[in-house]
Amino acid sequence: MDETPERLAAKPSWLITQLAVHARRLVFDGFTAAGARGYHYRILAALHEFGPASQAELGRRCRIDRSDVVAAVNELVEQGFADRAPDPDHGRRNKVTLTDDGVRQLRRMDAVLDQVQDDLLTPLSAEEQRTLTRLLGRVLAQHESQ
Repeated sequence: MDETPERLAAKPSWLITQLAVHARRLVFDGFTAAGARGYHYRILAALHEFGPASQAELGRRCRIDRSDVVAAVNELVEQGFADRAPDPDHGRRNKVTLTDDGVRQLRRMDAVLDQVQDDLLTPLSAEEQRTLTRLLGRVLAQHESQ
């Protein structure tokens, strides 16, 4: 295997970027095996946690472009994991709701992501994993607040 220059390997930004490549591959492979996509997980998780929402709200909460939200919601509706109906409070807006099958799919996807976390962070103890998660969350929060 090629050696990585020390000036790269010593940079957290480089390490995070390299790890993100592995994380994306593991998540993609896991979700593909479950017949799902990452956008599906984000939307199902938001519906489960916050309740019915417009597609625009889902896009903002899940950080998904509006056109991608529409496509993902279409897929979720077709698969029976979500329902979409006109919003009675706003005539030009649709309200998306999680179905019971959607809750079951979300649980399956949770299991996939739990396995991905285990695979990705195998070299770390449980305490180290919690510390890493806390530190990454703190750094992300700082940059998102700017």
